[in-house]
Amino acid sequence: MEKQYLIDALSKEESWRIFRIMAEFVESIEVLSNVHNAVTIFGSARIKPDDKYYHMAEKLGQLLAQNGFPVITGGGAGIMEAANKGAAEAGGQSVGMNIKLPFEQKPNPYANLQLDYKYFFIRKVMFVKSAVAYVIMPGGYGTMDEFFEALTLIQTKRVKSFPVILMGREYWQGLLDWLKNSMLQQNMILSYDIEMIQIIDEPEDVVKHIKKYVIV
Repeated sequence: MEKQYLIDALSKEESWRIFRIMAEFVESIEVLSNVHNAVTIFGSARIKPDDKYYHMAEKLGQLLAQNGFPVITGGGAGIMEAANKGAAEAGGQSVGMNIKLPFEQKPNPYANLQLDYKYFFIRKVMFVKSAVAYVIMPGGYGTMDEFFEALTLIQTKRVKSFPVILMGREYWQGLLDWLKNSMLQQNMILSYDIEMIQIIDEPEDVVKHIKKYVIV
């Protein structure tokens, strides 16, 4: 049977792939060693430039750069492009961490520091390692994955607690209600776990909130 997925190739006969994984980690650590106090922004690649969330992300990227925060995104289109654009045009560090996918996510042109990844899990480690805050804007499965992974790492004390901010109340309110009314009510999480999440809609207020926790 043909090996369709990347994980299928991780057999004992192909253990040499471990060296590819190591090399990807080493390159990432070296390239990002000069990126400090970064804010990682997540969101959909499907958001168009005329969308309000695109403009919100662009403004946020600009304000973060002006306040001394490098901006990290997944390096693609939509929200990622907008945040990188805002940061780059404000003269800040604008990092794009692009993932190589079968349908070829193309890196946006606004990242002035670009990394390409083959492995999702390495990219996810570097998102957390390099960031002092996460800003989660409207998105799909990938965005939700990053959001809940951050919450899990903080909850289990695998990383130092950092701000996790949702932007776009009308998009996220239903999810937050479900967390409170289902997860919390059925004792799957604690009230503290809900308190890890902040919903903030204005880019200026997001920056103010992050600055409460981080001195640049």
